[in-house]
Amino acid sequence: MPETAGGTGDVGPTQPLIGRRQFLQGAFAAAAGVTSSRLGRRSEHHRIPAHAKHHPKNLPPVYNTVLDSGVIVPTARWLVEENAKPGTNNWVVTGIQTPHAIEGFASQVSAVPGDKLAIFVNTVAPSFHVEVYRMGHYQGLGGRLIDTSDTVAGVQQPAPTVTPGVNTVTCPWNESLTLDVTKDWPPGNYLLKLVGSGGQQQYIPLTVRDDASHATYVIQNSVTTWQAYNLWGSYSLYFGKTSRGQDFANRARVVSFDRPYPQTWAQGAADFFGNEFPLLYNMEQLGLDLTYWTDVDLHANPGLLMHHRALFSLGHDEYWSRPMRQGARDALNAGTNLAFLGANACYRQIRLDPTSVGPNRLETCYKDATEDPLSTSQPDLTTVNWIQAPLNDPESNLIGSMYQSVGANADLVVSDGSSWFWNGCGLSDGTRLPGVVQGEYDRYVPYLPGPSDVDVVAHSTVPGQGNWSDITYYTTPRGGGVVATGMASWVFKLSNTTEFPSNIVPAAIPNVTDVLLRAMQNVYGVFGAGPAWETQPSDGSASEIYKGAAANTPTATGTNAA
Repeated sequence: MPETAGGTGDVGPTQPLIGRRQFLQGAFAAAAGVTSSRLGRRSEHHRIPAHAKHHPKNLPPVYNTVLDSGVIVPTARWLVEENAKPGTNNWVVTGIQTPHAIEGFASQVSAVPGDKLAIFVNTVAPSFHVEVYRMGHYQGLGGRLIDTSDTVAGVQQPAPTVTPGVNTVTCPWNESLTLDVTKDWPPGNYLLKLVGSGGQQQYIPLTVRDDASHATYVIQNSVTTWQAYNLWGSYSLYFGKTSRGQDFANRARVVSFDRPYPQTWAQGAADFFGNEFPLLYNMEQLGLDLTYWTDVDLHANPGLLMHHRALFSLGHDEYWSRPMRQGARDALNAGTNLAFLGANACYRQIRLDPTSVGPNRLETCYKDATEDPLSTSQPDLTTVNWIQAPLNDPESNLIGSMYQSVGANADLVVSDGSSWFWNGCGLSDGTRLPGVVQGEYDRYVPYLPGPSDVDVVAHSTVPGQGNWSDITYYTTPRGGGVVATGMASWVFKLSNTTEFPSNIVPAAIPNVTDVLLRAMQNVYGVFGAGPAWETQPSDGSASEIYKGAAANTPTATGTNAA
């Protein structure tokens, strides 16, 4: 039987833990309910120290914690206490959901206490309410119920409009209700669960910020990429409706946040589950000194990044505006570390403009300079790939590696087991981590513009493509460091356990996920200590890997088909 919507937020014997494979692969939308396995099985190597779990009240707001691995990380008292509160799995969408039975969007992608958040909902349900869940660890249950709205009448809203020429889908809907974001909504990643009186359910994602924060780590939700791929209303930045289906030529050139995300397996949560939640879950489980924003917030206030020691860009962070990129560069030079935990990041330039709902609600990306009306008058704002004219500024200048292609299905191959990145993992050069490199991938390209001292700590052949996926790292003089995992699957694999064949690695390393989580602890430790240049300067080992014929192997840049 499907679980009853809502809930008290208490943990009880009838409330099983969320299965990592279930929600990451979409089964949480089925009527079968949830399983009893934990997201991201936590081995003995990754348990939280006793003092962090019990948390004496006399600890300062931010303090250093020695993990069982020996890695020292800054932790935050408020976040440890937050995750000790009773969790719930009632955030999971249950039952078979009919497309468009209930769907909606919020007036802001992120909010701060004091904001009034307008919610726009289209539903066939006679009435509905909103359950507000903060996502985290919470005893392995994944979320905590923060608030529940009043029940309001459901309405079927007007049909969306499509702007001729640019194919922007906009929902001219009436406001359904307003949520007051209060101080009782701690900073974090949220799912607003729409619950219809007939069992209809869907999510609206939201980030709650703290703009005054000087937390060590920032986790950044990639909402501009979520929106670029959003096909709700039959138009995204990739496809548009035709008489024969859809194609690239009829794609949208401008997309709007004034519409829902599709009710696919993610139930309106866009890419949050597969590309972002596994890292959030791990960071909250450890109680790290963490704050939260979206890439739209980096665009709006790029100078705030300098207040933090490390930024975490997640599994798919493709669409960047010029203020975003300049803010990241300025912060890096000033000592902030950057971690790109995916592939295809910072690949295309966008512009953001307001709608009648609010600022930065329209996202423009023509992907063709000849179409973009600003390409002549303001060429530096042309919405094409960063590597293309008139920008001529590939992401390798910031990230150190460059997007290659899609369709990878390869083992991760360690090329420098002595690197700080692999400390404590027990891996030697040539060790293969089976099936880790999947989907889109990046590599170091020696003849492209970029830093000269890049280290390659994993160098993985992509079968059938004559190419490689690299994990890269470099530091800027007297500044921060940049880690790039070079694969779209990294964050997903933090929760999707793959067993090692017993003949490849010692039994002391139980599975791939434990290795990746241990590597992440190393990143938390080095990047949380301050500018990485001071403690782990790079030495340019990429030049030893890319020499001879490999140095001249053509790159597949510009071939993004996904």
